[in-house]
Amino acid sequence: MFSRILIANRGEIAVRIIRAAHELGVEAVAVYSEADAESKHVKMADHAVCIGPPAPNESYLNIPRIIAAAEVTNVDAIHPGYGFLAENAHFAEVCRSCNIEFIGPSVEAMQTLGDKVACKQLAIKNKVPTSPGSKGAVETEAEALKLAKEIGYPVMIKASAGGGGRGMRVAHNDGSLRSGMKAAKAEAENAFGDGTVYLEKFIENARHVEVQVIGDQQGNVCHLYERDCTMQRRKQKLIEEAPCPVLTRGEAESLCKSAARLAKAAGYHTAGTVEFLMDSKKNFYLMEVNTRVQVEHPVTEMITGVDIVKTTIEVAAGKPLSFKQKDIKVNGHAIEVRINAEDPEKGFIPSAGLVQEFDQPGGLGVRMDTHCHAGYRIPPNYDSMIGKLIVHRKTRDAAMDALLGSLNEFHIAPTKTTIPLHIRLLKNGNFRKSDVDINFVERLLGL
Repeated sequence: MFSRILIANRGEIAVRIIRAAHELGVEAVAVYSEADAESKHVKMADHAVCIGPPAPNESYLNIPRIIAAAEVTNVDAIHPGYGFLAENAHFAEVCRSCNIEFIGPSVEAMQTLGDKVACKQLAIKNKVPTSPGSKGAVETEAEALKLAKEIGYPVMIKASAGGGGRGMRVAHNDGSLRSGMKAAKAEAENAFGDGTVYLEKFIENARHVEVQVIGDQQGNVCHLYERDCTMQRRKQKLIEEAPCPVLTRGEAESLCKSAARLAKAAGYHTAGTVEFLMDSKKNFYLMEVNTRVQVEHPVTEMITGVDIVKTTIEVAAGKPLSFKQKDIKVNGHAIEVRINAEDPEKGFIPSAGLVQEFDQPGGLGVRMDTHCHAGYRIPPNYDSMIGKLIVHRKTRDAAMDALLGSLNEFHIAPTKTTIPLHIRLLKNGNFRKSDVDINFVERLLGL
């Protein structure tokens, strides 16, 4: 096991990783920007190093500064968390070239699964359900128009290196395909430094279902079952739950096995997520693979009892998985809501600034992952999520009721948050029946 690791991240995920490290008897080094000098993860860590000004490019995305902090504090490994450099193959390569273990997959697996074109080709080879579309990158407008005619509109233009909804456009006709190709390429080039795009059939009224996979360096790969992440706004997840409420266990088992096959074929080790769209007939279509810990990993931890973050550290240190597939069972139902410092009544504008009051809920099966507290000043420089509230119960109905009670108990002031929106959604009849799709929230809010 490592003696000391550095967490190349901030916020609640940095706090979560520090707790896992300490449970393993491993020292934790925090890095922080000037805006995060008083942040909780800095105070919890055994050592802390300031790596620059608030701007992410000068701090959390600055590879030389992070490596310098790692070398100065003599760490054995770096955990990237999610976001920032978590899926940056170059960063993983730099870490390992400096004899610092990257707590994540191999560079080769990250490149294969992170490149959506290569990932789709591997999926087809291993009989993982995929969407009709191009077999590789689409280079020209003429090629795109020809393919769209073959598979039929609407089609989705997707950036090969994309994520988080960037570099994606839906086209319903030739005109929108032409303009969408240009826009998607430009956005992908700007966001990821790679303007490669490909085409897929656009699945209307879909649900978003993903499978948690995890592997070790000995070649063992397990799935930890599925999550439903259908409740979204502008392709950003709001509510996640596990297991998927509309799948039978047999249907879920088939999907989860296909995800594990893909991970094993890629030689994947550490935690990862295979994401699918599901149509109204329960046909599945591979979206992408996220080669990192997901924001919504707690709902999987709650229903399986597996500590995903701790396991990522263990397998990076060369330990085999401490469980086999037959040991993993689904126990009850868990739901997570993301608490964002945003004002839903005013177009979800960010609500940065001083948090004067922060009284979080508690009780049996209630978990709060957060870096926020009374007296914390939310910086305007980063993602607006300040925490995740997770509730676990024996049934979905019980979990929804308990979560609603916890949200009503939650008090944050004067910061505006998405708590009122979550209360509204949890009271909604369609959500209670799980009669939703990925556009449901936007229709409900008139967006």
